[in-house]
Amino acid sequence: MSGLEIGFISLALMLVLIWIGMHVGVALTLLSFVGVGLIRDNFEVAGRMLALSVYESINSHLFGVVPLFVLMGLLISVSDVGKETFLVAERVFRRVKGGLGVATVAANAIFAAVTGISIASAAVFTRVAVPEMLKLGFTPRFATGVVAGSSVLGMLIPPSLLLIVYAFLAEQSVGSLFLAGIIPGLVLALAFSLGIIFVAHRFPGLVFDGRNEILDQKGSEAAERETQLNDLTGLDMVKMIFPIVALVGLVFGGIYGGFFTPTEAGAVGALGALVIALAKRKLDWKGLWRVLEETGHITVSISFLIIAASIYTRMLAMSGVPQFLVGGLDGLDLGFAGFVALYVIIILIMGTILDSTSILLIVCPLTLPIAATFGVDLIWWGIITVLAVEIGLITPPLGISVYVIKSTLNDRRISLSDIFLGAAPFALVMLLVLILLIIFPWMSTALV
Repeated sequence: MSGLEIGFISLALMLVLIWIGMHVGVALTLLSFVGVGLIRDNFEVAGRMLALSVYESINSHLFGVVPLFVLMGLLISVSDVGKETFLVAERVFRRVKGGLGVATVAANAIFAAVTGISIASAAVFTRVAVPEMLKLGFTPRFATGVVAGSSVLGMLIPPSLLLIVYAFLAEQSVGSLFLAGIIPGLVLALAFSLGIIFVAHRFPGLVFDGRNEILDQKGSEAAERETQLNDLTGLDMVKMIFPIVALVGLVFGGIYGGFFTPTEAGAVGALGALVIALAKRKLDWKGLWRVLEETGHITVSISFLIIAASIYTRMLAMSGVPQFLVGGLDGLDLGFAGFVALYVIIILIMGTILDSTSILLIVCPLTLPIAATFGVDLIWWGIITVLAVEIGLITPPLGISVYVIKSTLNDRRISLSDIFLGAAPFALVMLLVLILLIIFPWMSTALV
């Protein structure tokens, strides 16, 4: 067999192995080792390449940004900052029709600025926002759909673990990608909010469950919540929102003010998050150990995936698959617009069966060389890639965020199909914003 045949067979086998349940890192490593051994007809060479890739992939202090930002996000998650942020957002938007949905989006956008993990946002706001919306007359589909849709902001608004992974795969600046994600993240949050207000006014049956709307409801739960919100003074809201705003300002002000690198910013942010959690008395020694343990698990998982992707990229380069695809696209004469459209369609299809990180690990080694031939700005390319990949978090059948919401909610009355249907309009909004970012690249690069 030629190297090209081995490369394409490995791609097919990779999808099969992942689909039947093999961990993506194991599948990539196994296929890379076998592929190099067959291409070079020497498995000793394959073993040496494996060892070299393991050493070189994460042999940089820059990689320290991963555990530090993960630690910061997890510490914030246990400190009740999400709950307080939601309460402030609810107070601000309570007079808006569908305002509780807008409050969820706003709170999630702020929360995303310190977590960087979509599933963390989904878990936190399922506990905080969904019960509140259900009590106050929103439909289960809308309540869970808002949380599912807005949870993806955690992977676009910096710091984002997916942007960090892309930065390593594409050899781009983490700081530049963080900057590039700000405007698209805010645009997406605004689009979600406007969509909620529009649907609440034009199609109230999709938002409210048939009882009186929140502002007209006379039930004891609504009255109690209204009293609680009325008792919130401006000073109370400032106290609630100050910790997270200060942490965001400290981390990103330090990065973009040139005071410290993204890795150092992660360390400062983790320390700040620890101070907040301790000040709110939400963290004991047992809780701290759980956070540290989970940080280790997530970091090791990401490290393994990056190493596996590095090995697989080298194998593909040896096989000649990227060069073949570049030549094939030239022959098809699709042009840049056709290539981008095909790329997005492939990612959207993959998003229905694979998780976000797996998609990145598969498509980046194949498409980055092709994108380079078109002179693409790889920072902009990373933003549209991450947004396209994130749509998969709320689309069936995989939809990881949806499964997280279902397991966290633990309510038999709300099925997976209800959550997927509730999230569908948000997936459509994400697609429209993605098209907007493709048409207007400056939205991603204006701050870089």
